[in-house]
Amino acid sequence: MSEARKILVTSALPYANGSIHLGHMLEYIQTDIWVRFQKMRGNQAVYVCADDAHGSAIMLRAEREGITSEQLIDGVRAEHMADFADFQVNFDNYHSTHSEENRELSSAIYLKLRDAGHIATRPVTQYFDPEKQMFLADRFIKGTCPKCGTADQYGDNCEACGATYAPTELKDPKSAISGATPVLKESLHYFFKLPDFQDMLQQWTRSGTLQDSVANKLAEWLDSGLQEWDISRDAPYFGFEIPDAPGKYFYVWLDAPIGYMASFKNLCARRPELDFDAYWKEGSEAELYHFIGKDIVNFHALFWPAMLQGAGYRKPTAVNVHGYLTVNGQKMSKSRGTFVKARTYLDHLDPEYLRYYYASKLGRGVDDLDLNLEDFVQKVNSDLVGKVVNIASRCAGFIHKGNNGLLVDANPAPELVEAFRTAAPSIAAAYEARDFGRAMREIMALADQANAWIADKAPWSLNKQEGKQAEVQAICALGVNLFRQLVIFLKPVLPKLAEAAEAFLNVAPLKWADHEQLLANHQLNPFNPLMTRIEPAKIEAMIEASKEDLAAANKPTGNGELTKDPLAAEINFDAFAAVDLRIALIEKCEFVEGADKLLRLSLDIGDEKRNVFSGIKSAYPDPSKLEGRLTLYVANLAPRKMKFGISEGMVLAAGPGGEDIYLLSPDSGAKPGQRVK
Repeated sequence: MSEARKILVTSALPYANGSIHLGHMLEYIQTDIWVRFQKMRGNQAVYVCADDAHGSAIMLRAEREGITSEQLIDGVRAEHMADFADFQVNFDNYHSTHSEENRELSSAIYLKLRDAGHIATRPVTQYFDPEKQMFLADRFIKGTCPKCGTADQYGDNCEACGATYAPTELKDPKSAISGATPVLKESLHYFFKLPDFQDMLQQWTRSGTLQDSVANKLAEWLDSGLQEWDISRDAPYFGFEIPDAPGKYFYVWLDAPIGYMASFKNLCARRPELDFDAYWKEGSEAELYHFIGKDIVNFHALFWPAMLQGAGYRKPTAVNVHGYLTVNGQKMSKSRGTFVKARTYLDHLDPEYLRYYYASKLGRGVDDLDLNLEDFVQKVNSDLVGKVVNIASRCAGFIHKGNNGLLVDANPAPELVEAFRTAAPSIAAAYEARDFGRAMREIMALADQANAWIADKAPWSLNKQEGKQAEVQAICALGVNLFRQLVIFLKPVLPKLAEAAEAFLNVAPLKWADHEQLLANHQLNPFNPLMTRIEPAKIEAMIEASKEDLAAANKPTGNGELTKDPLAAEINFDAFAAVDLRIALIEKCEFVEGADKLLRLSLDIGDEKRNVFSGIKSAYPDPSKLEGRLTLYVANLAPRKMKFGISEGMVLAAGPGGEDIYLLSPDSGAKPGQRVK
């Protein structure tokens, strides 16, 4: 038997400024399944995580609520831990980045980088709020767009026309925090010299540690040349002060990944068999895996390995990147009730339904995963209730009534038993490769075989015939054993179902190797229903409950008016008639490197091609899904020179903003270049 592997696993740290939702849960369920599989195989797998607890946003929210930042993050952490526990996510340790371990490690790593010559300093000029006495990040500055004149736009991008600009270009800038007019002020900033690690990163990102598509995306950054990374923020700031730099704090993304190390170090103090250096020092033979979303790849696959290398620590064995979650084919939306918090889901549905559905959809790639609610109901009811649990419920009654619950020693279908045993290595390989969808398909194919065999033998009919009782007991004994095999294979995904099945089977917690033997002459406990079907009404109730946020957003103000935007000023008909609206085909859509909100659209408008930048990235996290779609386009808008190129016109979209933006599309039959009358 091979020696047990030492594996340390992490998920991205949730920000301690809001609730966990179903998009978050995709990653934690994915990671938990993989860790549970490793533990079932006898490996020493350790799963650590923590709340990401630093930054201006947390400081300002705590201030608004009249509490300390520490009180805020403590309350959010308790909420997060309860949600994860109820979704059966089994962390070995769940810590906080606002911890003494993280303070010590962050300072030590910074000092090693500084002493090795990887830290630079230089003055930076930025807006300063004279009332709050703090420097303002771009998102905390608002003003009038310098391109189209729309008021109340953020400091780096206009949501109305899609233009990008420096905060200093805004007209009539105001602090979004105090409303004061900001002033320009110079401050000394600290930078991590990421270009020092260019050669190492070009090799490491192509070493098999990343999915190919992720490595290809990072190559775009690497080929264009890496830039130094600003790792400092000025007081006031909720975080750790930089050593020997009074009033300067580590930027939240500097100490956040170090939080993985800090959480593990906190665990080592309570579990003496774990040695911190054995997992983290350069040359460690332990394995280190990070599970993250594709929106934070640059931090985990460029900045993080460079920091580790520069400070004398090991780099990750692999970084597993997943896509975003969509619901019913669209980005999660509060207005549609599909932006579902973890707790709202738990109030209405069994968490194992979602664990299974996510597992059935998760592959090795970075594709987005769609939670189609109709398919969700059908798949859970068909696979888990109709196939897996159905085997036990079909057979248990005959064993209890006909043989007082004693499982006889019988194998009336050796070829079927062999098929189950033969499938085990392939299922295990799929789990190991994080190809859970393939594992679920292979397990359900076995469940289909078992159900077909039981249906063919029809013990319910044989039980009515004289002298067939022994045959009925043999059939049902094998049926229960096949159910047990399926439970073993599904246990990483369905730990609560497995626990209930273990109680019925009267066995110790099942391990992966247990699939190699059958139970014989074994006493079962009484059978209780293991899982019930999803009622569509519960899905509807969950969606309605998730719309409460929208209702609150449109609640009456003190003067009886709704808190929604007023109509814009009127224009005359001639002004409207001058707009040249056309149908455009989106041939290509892609992210704009360095832009937080922009997508670049290549349009076919019939007689020519146009390039447009549009601030709709928040609503379309996978821009490729817009390719091939028709939309409405303003063709005679004057071209605008932007930071990222020339934008030739404007596509039309509607919605309150943020994630709820909907690109307008014509009815079927429209063709590129047609004018809209």
